[in-house]
Amino acid sequence: MARKQASVGTPATAALAAAGVPFVAHPYSHDPAAAGYGMEAAQVLGIDPARVFKTLMVDVDGRLAVGVVPVSGNLDLKAMAAALGCKKAAMADPATAERRTGYVLGGISPLGQRQSSPTVVDESALALDTMLVSGGRRGLDLELRPEELIRLTGARTARIGTGRTDGVSTG
Repeated sequence: MARKQASVGTPATAALAAAGVPFVAHPYSHDPAAAGYGMEAAQVLGIDPARVFKTLMVDVDGRLAVGVVPVSGNLDLKAMAAALGCKKAAMADPATAERRTGYVLGGISPLGQRQSSPTVVDESALALDTMLVSGGRRGLDLELRPEELIRLTGARTARIGTGRTDGVSTG
């Protein structure tokens, strides 16, 4: 797998480079009118949406956490809370998510965040050779091995994704 391209430097690519993790940068032209950032990436790049993951900031019992699920499905908030040993979860306020991560909505990467948060990656990633996550800006996805993402973020894995449409499920 290739390493970062000089023209796509973000905190996420810097984190991968600093850790010596091989990855492939997939830049694409982002359409501001696109409804779902992750599905847009999958369609524009011609990649199975089950391999492209979205990063969602969640408030779990009053603390922020990161859920990483395929763009082809939903985040199960109850499962997310359970994966962290908590009772309930809700989507974090968008402005709070941006402040905490240092990224804009649609470009939030699980890598290189301003402040790290407990992270849960949907277990479906373990069946993949490589997966794609946001590279830290709209119009950039990074392809890497799921094991590397889990290691670098200190994530645990659990079944937190459900369904086949973009969005969020409460149970």
